Amino acid sequence: MNPAGPVSDPSARPLRRLIAGRPVTAFLVIAVGLTWLALILSIGLLGNAVPGILAELLILLGTAILVTRSAGGKSGVRDLFRQTIRWRVGTGWYIAAVLALPALTVLIAAASGTFRQPADGWAAVAAMYLLNTLVVGALLGNIWEELAWTGVVQSRLMERHGVVAGSLLTAIPFALIHLPLAFGEKGFAGTQWPDVAVAWGVLLVFAPLFRLLVGIAYLGTGQSLLIVALLHASFNASSADKFTVFDGAWQQIAAATLLLVVLALLRRFRALSAEAGHGASVAR
Repeated sequence: MNPAGPVSDPSARPLRRLIAGRPVTAFLVIAVGLTWLALILSIGLLGNAVPGILAELLILLGTAILVTRSAGGKSGVRDLFRQTIRWRVGTGWYIAAVLALPALTVLIAAASGTFRQPADGWAAVAAMYLLNTLVVGALLGNIWEELAWTGVVQSRLMERHGVVAGSLLTAIPFALIHLPLAFGEKGFAGTQWPDVAVAWGVLLVFAPLFRLLVGIAYLGTGQSLLIVALLHASFNASSADKFTVFDGAWQQIAAATLLLVVLALLRRFRALSAEAGHGASVAR
């Protein structure tokens, strides 16, 4: 990113200079506001959240390009999109992104006695999971969603405030933009407020955990939005309504928490090892 160019260019339009000076704020105002409008109209008028979700993806992508172009010019946009095809990362990251969450969720469900054998067999469950993760999730949706949330918002906040604080700050608008989805299944009139409270409670617990996972994966892979998208898609595909081998949501949240702890410890261990190696080389 090279925000200094557009910000300092006196010929730039006032709106572009404003966006370039406050890229995260500009992104959140535009993206959250338009997405809420799209979801509310979709649920209220059509009785279906899917059109609003599709509109959300377009809004996030368009706003990400607008903000990045204003702050970093054409080169900034190119750099942002290059992160979506950054695939040369360790094999372990692909395992963690695609397989860790469903495997840990199944293990936790089995240990807690909430696991049930899939009615159609494991082959059908595995095929549907991979379809939802690799195609429907990552390729068609989550890579563009994370291009915006991670590539534009969280990367800047982590650079300014550190991994933990930047990730937790990102979790606030990330949760906020998804609040209307609590009414997606039954509409505004048919959804009971206790159900809304449960949905929002799960979202508020999930969002900080997930954004921390994303932050560690993003930095650990050298800014690969591809791995982040796979991780996001894997979480969505591991939910109880899609990965039908358990009921509820706590098993999935527990699995995400355990994966977060493992990745954080590995990140810390590697940092300590790097410091030790640097110290040894200096001592020699």
